[in-house]
Amino acid sequence: ARGIQHTAIRQAHRKHEPSFHDKYGTMILLGGAAMFSAVWGYVFTGLNIEWGFSPIGRVTPKEWRE
Repeated sequence: ARGIQHTAIRQAHRKHEPSFHDKYGTMILLGGAAMFSAVWGYVFTGLNIEWGFSPIGRVTPKEWRE
C-alpha cells in the first residue's frame, strides 16, 4: 500500500509540461479575433450601405456601367 501511495505522490508532484494550447492558445485566439474583425471591417466599409432603420426613400439604383 505504501508503494502505491509513493507512486501517486510522485506523479502528483511531477512538473506539468505545457501543451500546445497552454503555449499558444491565447495568441491563436487573439489572432483569430483580429482577423475576424479585420475581414468584417473591410466588408462593412467596402460596401456602400447607408445605415438606417428604413431603406424606403434612401435606396436609389446606381447608373449602369458598361
